[in-house]
Amino acid sequence: MRRGRPKFDDDEPTFVKRGRLEPALQEDPDLPEEGDRWSTWDGALHGPDPRPDWVRTEYGAVDTELGMLKTGKEADVFLVRRAIPGTGQISMLAAKRYRDGDHRMFHRDAGYLEGRRVRRSREMRAMTNRTAFGKEMISGQWAAAEFGALSRLWQVGQESGLICVPYPVQLIGTELMLEFIGDWETGEAAPRLAQVRADADGLADLWRQMTDALSVLARAQVAHGDLSPYNTLVHDGRLVLIDLPQIVDVIANPRGGEFIARDVRNVAGWFRSRGLEVDEEALVERLHYEAGLR
Repeated sequence: MRRGRPKFDDDEPTFVKRGRLEPALQEDPDLPEEGDRWSTWDGALHGPDPRPDWVRTEYGAVDTELGMLKTGKEADVFLVRRAIPGTGQISMLAAKRYRDGDHRMFHRDAGYLEGRRVRRSREMRAMTNRTAFGKEMISGQWAAAEFGALSRLWQVGQESGLICVPYPVQLIGTELMLEFIGDWETGEAAPRLAQVRADADGLADLWRQMTDALSVLARAQVAHGDLSPYNTLVHDGRLVLIDLPQIVDVIANPRGGEFIARDVRNVAGWFRSRGLEVDEEALVERLHYEAGLR
């Protein structure tokens, strides 16, 4: 019997919301009296300044896992509440945990990794040959690339208002903790673009936001690399780009122009299927120019 292709939330129109994860039974006296663990803020790589007021940086904060938000091809995402006990001061985070080299899927890596280089030839060979060590390095690169991209784009968004991404709170190894986009009271994630049912004016506004965001990416000489209605959220009328580990340097990558065009095709097709007239070719041409490819 042939196996079917593995199913991930990346391929589905709705998030999977699971029950709360039960923490491992431990008799560690250093664990907090409530919550699953102490905050991992200390020792992590932190997001950019100015830091939002809701980010909890106190060493006395504790993390409580509330369940799985989604599964993906490269990582799983969990909902985590970080709080200072007894104060009501909380932040809701999405903890994105990349799989290790034995479990991740590497069939899509090659094209995205073109143009990315590491300093040591041994490490580059290991990544190219997909050794166990090389796969671990690639996993770390995905997490670091997404953290760096989100940090850069969040700052651009604060300055220009033309692009919106979750604030990257911290990075430790292959765990990336981000701002949770959704209802902090109920823990319900914001809907994906694919789930949204908007009228003509609403669609036109979302398309304007999409083209603004694509323009920001092009001027930064990068492409999302995997943009679609399934990795774009809509929160309070605002388009939010997520899932950027495969971000592509369109200058260093010889296929940079193709990645830009593919991103446009993926989202333009969705808007067109909802009845909005979009000029896909003109947009691709403009983005290529803004990225310096023309």
